[in-house]
Amino acid sequence: MMARQAVVVNVYDMASINQYSSSLGIGIYHSGVHVYDTEFGYGGHPFSLSGIFEIEPKDVDSLGEDNFKFKESVVIGYTDFSRDDITEIIEEMGKEYKGDKYHLLHRNCNHFTEALVKYLCGKSIPSWINRLAYISTCVPFLERCLPKELLIPVALEESIREQVANESAEQEVIKNKL
Repeated sequence: MMARQAVVVNVYDMASINQYSSSLGIGIYHSGVHVYDTEFGYGGHPFSLSGIFEIEPKDVDSLGEDNFKFKESVVIGYTDFSRDDITEIIEEMGKEYKGDKYHLLHRNCNHFTEALVKYLCGKSIPSWINRLAYISTCVPFLERCLPKELLIPVALEESIREQVANESAEQEVIKNKL
């Protein structure tokens, strides 16, 4: 017998401006994929480990930000993958969706949600969920206008700075040995 589980995308408002901008079809949203009794999301951190996390579906408090507000659930389709299959899929996706690879415009939670939904049921998420990131990548100066701390988390930026400093120090040691 097939599993036939609903694949639901839970969408959260991340900014109060969404109450005005969502009528224009754009907003700042977080999304996660709810399948069986678990919601899977993706976020950034400074480590080369999976950035995929699990929460209780619609648990705004687990997202850890005061400005997150549940917006809506969207049923995308159905999957025949079992819970165990999904655990394996998430483990594999974690190799690609690492915390230190998160980027607000190019690899965010909504990109992860799109990839997982496509894998589970072959469908796409509604375009409005990630439209602002898409528009921002099409208009180069918009990305330059965004504060850098929105594009790359501060902790990740510090980690990158440290890695660059370490690489420079290693190159200096090698240069001195020659």
